Amino acid sequence: MASGFSLKDQLFNQEKTRYLAGLFAQGVPGFDPDRFQAEVMAGLLPLELKARINRIAEILGRHMPGPLPEVAPLLIKSLPPPLDPKKTDDDFGDFIFAPLGEFVVARGLASDPELGLELLAELTQRFSMEWAIRPFLNAHPELTLAQMQLWASHPSYHVRRLVSEGTRPRLPWGQGIKLDMKEPLVLLDQLHSDPTRYVTRSVANHLNDIAKKDPDLVLDRLESWRALGEQKDKELSWLTTHACRGLVKSGHPRALRVLGYDPDAEVDVTLRFEKQTVKIDEMLNFYITLSAASPLPVIVDYRVSFPRASGKASQKVFKLKQTRLASAPVTLPKRHRMKGDATTFKLHPGRHEVEILVNGQVAAQGSFELTA
Repeated sequence: MASGFSLKDQLFNQEKTRYLAGLFAQGVPGFDPDRFQAEVMAGLLPLELKARINRIAEILGRHMPGPLPEVAPLLIKSLPPPLDPKKTDDDFGDFIFAPLGEFVVARGLASDPELGLELLAELTQRFSMEWAIRPFLNAHPELTLAQMQLWASHPSYHVRRLVSEGTRPRLPWGQGIKLDMKEPLVLLDQLHSDPTRYVTRSVANHLNDIAKKDPDLVLDRLESWRALGEQKDKELSWLTTHACRGLVKSGHPRALRVLGYDPDAEVDVTLRFEKQTVKIDEMLNFYITLSAASPLPVIVDYRVSFPRASGKASQKVFKLKQTRLASAPVTLPKRHRMKGDATTFKLHPGRHEVEILVNGQVAAQGSFELTA
């Protein structure tokens, strides 16, 4: 991501606010788009992303007074057409509609939850309502889960995806939910065979969340889906791999076996660095050579130990290659930039350890010196 890039400014700004105001000016009698935009922009820019969503929702509430049954038809009338139903992936929608979900939560969670859920089903076809659905799950779990059971077969894949994404245990930026992790599994049973990748990716992410606490629960479900045969083999294999990515990084033996990799396979591995000293922002170049006595599939990752200012080290696993070893040795080159301007953590000069993981097991290791 380029230096100086601001996601919040790209998603919530004067142009986007003007667009939203224009929609409501067409759908709501007496709605003043200029005043709405002026009130939003007056305090928007100092706020972070989620706070901007809440601010727009709050000001929209001032401009659309009245109970939810009165304003719901106006809200629907103001919406643009649903997202393209012919697509099957990567169609998240426009972030500027996220405040509408918060508006529905504020206006309908306590007084009109059934109508609120109906509106979220409409809104999620313009932008995912995965954050807005979570207060309903907490306040009205039986009602919301019953509605989600119906949504799991909804004609719109955006609504079907909301069932999985909205019930994720660890949804990014989302409110925590009180559901037991096992409760939504009956919904995932329906969604795992969905024909759209947008939905099956959400199912995989949901399972990856669960796997952080209960790996066997996830692996049992994946194996049961394989036995059912309701999803295409290629898609279910992709879903399984994506759902187990965290377990693979941690070297979980059963997960690796489910994916077809033998953690106990005998593989000879050598690691060679192009240079033993690398500067911050330079490329760390290294080569991994693998060989085995008999053909077998392997998944190769590498783990780097980063020294911290405290003197301790933190480790991060990076994906490298899934391949199949045959009779001849295989050499895998890797270029890893030692990024000095990373937003997640700061690099510190010093000795860095590198471990090569083959089928989740440490197969080779070495180190290099990072300098300023």
